[in-house]
Amino acid sequence: MELQKVWYITGASQGFGLILAKKLLASGARVAATSRKLDALKAAVGSDSPNFLPLAVNLSDEESVNNSIRQTLSAFGRIDVAVNNAGYGLVGGLEELTDKEVRDNFEVNVFGALNVIRHVMPVFRKQKDGFVFNISSIGGFTGAFPGFGSYCATKFALEGLTESLSAEAKPFGVKAVIVSPGYFRTNFLSSGSLAVPANPIADYANIREVQDAHTQTIDGAQAGDPEKAVEVIIAVSKSENPPLHLFLGPDAYQLAKQKISAVEEDMLGWQALATSTNFN
Repeated sequence: MELQKVWYITGASQGFGLILAKKLLASGARVAATSRKLDALKAAVGSDSPNFLPLAVNLSDEESVNNSIRQTLSAFGRIDVAVNNAGYGLVGGLEELTDKEVRDNFEVNVFGALNVIRHVMPVFRKQKDGFVFNISSIGGFTGAFPGFGSYCATKFALEGLTESLSAEAKPFGVKAVIVSPGYFRTNFLSSGSLAVPANPIADYANIREVQDAHTQTIDGAQAGDPEKAVEVIIAVSKSENPPLHLFLGPDAYQLAKQKISAVEEDMLGWQALATSTNFN
């Protein structure tokens, strides 16, 4: 029965994850939701339904992730959809960012998702059924944003591994979708979700302009309605032929088309020379 699907959602105390959890619970679905802080998660979701399983999980700790998967199976008997939603932005020039700042960004945005995939796939293979949504960003498809090099790199990585996951999991009836939203009115650009470098370099005025624009102008004025975005994700979860790449929002579509056109232009401009590389 469609409404009784079991969803496992990371980063569910805010943003897309929170809205998704609430909508699913309201529809009768069963939801295992994770966050670093259990009390904050419970307060945000505000449900005492037996269909709601709040879980305190450290996504960087593989055993913590594994335990949460086991707890979900114990409570609900199966998992139908896994949503890797947890992640955070990092705005800083590649020269400015420390090794630790970049590695911490990858730890959550990439390795956290991999930990979930590694432990949910045995469940899906056994069931011969399952669905993985990896929440990326249009910044995972086009990286032409000064100051977003680390964040874009994490999302490019998520896009690449999702493409491979889709191919690897297909024989088991498991579907994978990479979700690439544009600007939606969540708290993503707030200080709690957007990190900045500890040691900024004064020369990078262009990066500070982008940083200030995101935190002072764009935050709270995004055109995208996250409620509608979540409805699209739920609709895709019911599809027999879901897209591998799900772009969300008119801005995401526009930026994706610009990137595709730019790549085609580069290819055509250098095709004769760049394809003259085989042995004669």
